[in-house]
Amino acid sequence: MRHPEQKGRGSILPSFMNPAVFLGTGALLAAVFAVQEWVEVRQMSHHINFTLLLEAWGVQYLLWALICWALWRFFGPRLQAVGLFWALAGVLPLSILLSVAEEMVWVLCFPRLPLWMPPMRYWSRVLFQLRAELADGLVIFWCAFFLFRGVGYYQRFREKEAAAAKLQIQLAQSRLQAMHANLNPHFLFNTLNSISSLMHSDVPAADLMLEQFSSLLRICLERGEAQLIPLRDEMEFNEMYMAMQDRRFGGRISQEVRVQPELHDALVPAMILQPILENAYRHGLSHLSGTGLLKIEARREDGHMRLDVLNSGIGLHPDGPKHSDSHNLGLATVQDRLWLHYGENQSFSISEVGPARVLVSITLPLQMCENPAQMLAEYGA
Repeated sequence: MRHPEQKGRGSILPSFMNPAVFLGTGALLAAVFAVQEWVEVRQMSHHINFTLLLEAWGVQYLLWALICWALWRFFGPRLQAVGLFWALAGVLPLSILLSVAEEMVWVLCFPRLPLWMPPMRYWSRVLFQLRAELADGLVIFWCAFFLFRGVGYYQRFREKEAAAAKLQIQLAQSRLQAMHANLNPHFLFNTLNSISSLMHSDVPAADLMLEQFSSLLRICLERGEAQLIPLRDEMEFNEMYMAMQDRRFGGRISQEVRVQPELHDALVPAMILQPILENAYRHGLSHLSGTGLLKIEARREDGHMRLDVLNSGIGLHPDGPKHSDSHNLGLATVQDRLWLHYGENQSFSISEVGPARVLVSITLPLQMCENPAQMLAEYGA
């Protein structure tokens, strides 16, 4: 039979509901009452053996400890779920029966107690003890009963909390996977369009860009559904993407990448910078007739990591047409992914920091990859 503490998946195991704690509590109560009675007897100028008192109280409360543990072990779920009718029709008679049984066993163990009573037969002594101790036994039983009920309510509350938390995690993971699945086709289609535009003007460049595109696809497939990856792998992907764009723009764009060495093993969301780079090329750098600048920088700031993407172009509020919905969607996806991964412990900002220069900054908690080699091996899992 399964222990009621382990009933159901995800059950919270109460550490206090085990035999050692039941017996320990019984022993502690026995010691307290033995000392109390010994002090009272001494104050009345009587003498009694303290060891005998300790044994008598010890047997009584250890018997109740065993009874209560057996009730929890074998009938815990039933006692937790019992209704008012069965509490009166079943549990109440059970409480009386167990109280009587406990007193019968106690009298067998101590036939000469109490010392001031004359010798009596067994059943006479049992009746005497029941008149004196039955109410105490019932109080102990019903305290245990309500304790079991309280533990049941506590377990169900914690299980609901755990289920709700698990559901929130699964929902967040599903949303991340959906975003990732939408991000990859968007990136693929845009890259294929770039290659297609070069096929009519620069076939060798289009051919080289197609090879680089194949390498990017291989990286995406190796990562699989991994959500967090080392920064070095994220930057490898971005640098390859920037090399493809460099072919497309004919080397007119000055590209800079600066990453502090200690951040290479820091974890970042996969492809978190690609939509930002794509927006920089599509809505900023592509409008320049001359040279332009694209700069990526990663640095550490007070236990966090800051990622900056700076590009020249036409600024945030050009006089021309408004940015397309795909521009807003790409940045919104980045912000949503950051929120799902880090909650409020992250920041995203976009600002114009100079004449037609746009800076996108991301700040997120600094988490280091403990075993980069193992993480790379798990990309395809």
